[in-house]
Amino acid sequence: MVDKYAVIGNPIDHSKSPTIHAAFAKQTNQNISYEAIHAPLNGFEAKVRELIAHGFKGANVTVPFKFEAFKLCDELTQRAHLAGAVNTLTFKQNKIYGDNTDGVGLVSDITQNLNIAINQKTVLLMGAGGAAYGVVLPLLEAGALLSVANRTLHKAVLLANTFNRLKLGKLEINAGEFVMFKNHPFDIVINATSTGLTDDLPDISVSNFSVNALAYDMMYGRETPFIALAKASGAQVADGLGMLVEQAAEAFYLWRGVRPETKPVIQIVKSLQMEKS
Repeated sequence: MVDKYAVIGNPIDHSKSPTIHAAFAKQTNQNISYEAIHAPLNGFEAKVRELIAHGFKGANVTVPFKFEAFKLCDELTQRAHLAGAVNTLTFKQNKIYGDNTDGVGLVSDITQNLNIAINQKTVLLMGAGGAAYGVVLPLLEAGALLSVANRTLHKAVLLANTFNRLKLGKLEINAGEFVMFKNHPFDIVINATSTGLTDDLPDISVSNFSVNALAYDMMYGRETPFIALAKASGAQVADGLGMLVEQAAEAFYLWRGVRPETKPVIQIVKSLQMEKS
C-alpha cells in the first residue's frame, strides 16, 4: 500500500512541495505519494475531511489556510500552539494532530546549510504576524538574543509578551517599532514581513547590519528590496528556499520517522528555478 500525503492551499499550482517530498521519498526508500490539492477559500475543512475519508495519512498546509488548520486540530504541539498556526497535519487514531515546522526549518537552514551559529547572536526579527510567530520559539531555543520590530507597536509587544511569559530565552524579547532600532546593529536580521510581495522596503538601514551579518528573507525566488539593501551593506544574504526544504524535511520526519538529507534537495529545487527563469 502506498501512503498518501498532500499539500493544501489556494493557490497551489506553484507549490514545490510535491517535488521536495518526491525527492525525500526516493532518497529514503519510502513508499508514498504526495500531491498538491487546491481547496476553495471556504472549503478547507471539507477538503481535509475528504482526504481523511480517502485514507490520506497527513497533509501540509500553506497560504491561506494555516490558521484554519490550527482551529481544526484535536491536538497541537507546543510550537504550533504558540505560533497560532499549523502547517503540518497528521491523521491517525481518528484525530487530527497539528504541528508547525516553519521555525525549525528556518533554524536548520541557518545553522546547518549556512553554517551560522545562532546561540548568543543578536537577532532582529522584522514583523509580528503569523510568519514571525511561527519562528520565535525555535529561535529562542537556539539561543538567539531576540528583538522584534514591527510597523505597529502593540503587535510587536503582544508577540514579545506571549513568549516572554515562558521564560525560554536568556534575555526577554525586546519589542518596538522600527524607529526604536535605528542605528542598532544585529548579527542576524530576518524579514518576516510581507514587504517583498509589494517590493517595499522595511524601515531599516544599512546600519542595522553588523559586520559579517546575515540578512535572511523568508521569501524566495527573487531579490527583494530587503536583500538588495543588505547586499549594499556587505551582509551575507539568503532567501527562504532552504527554509522551505527544511520545514518539509521536518514534516517528512514527523510522518515517516526518517530524516532525509536536505542539501541535495535544495540543489534540485534551485536547478528547477534556474530552468524556469
